[in-house]
Amino acid sequence: MTLSIEEKNAIIEYRIEKAMQTLKEARDNANLGNWSLAANRLYYATFYMAIAINLNNGDSAKSHAGTYSMFNKNYIATGILSKDEARLYRQLFTMRQSGDYDDLFDWEEDDVIPLIPRTELLIQRMISLIRK
Repeated sequence: MTLSIEEKNAIIEYRIEKAMQTLKEARDNANLGNWSLAANRLYYATFYMAIAINLNNGDSAKSHAGTYSMFNKNYIATGILSKDEARLYRQLFTMRQSGDYDDLFDWEEDDVIPLIPRTELLIQRMISLIRK
């Protein structure tokens, strides 16, 4: 399916809004001490932005791994974003997987709190790249 410029831009803006709302959910859950849920929301905020930035580049994927792979190829391997930012995205993915699927496991405050400002910064950098 081919998207018009207007449709593509509308989807990108929707994903940015969804990422920002999800980032707020991460902060809200951290304030409530829901650390695994906060980690989950940090991951999804980043994932929604990766979808947006990939679409801005003309790419789309059907899976989380595909979205990360395109993001890595177009923005990390090219040096547009740093390897540290790629590691953050991958760390959030791993945390989400563990928090959602591992039995008898929960993330703690010390695991999640340092990631909130780093995730906020990554999302802002991605938005800046889209809006250039």
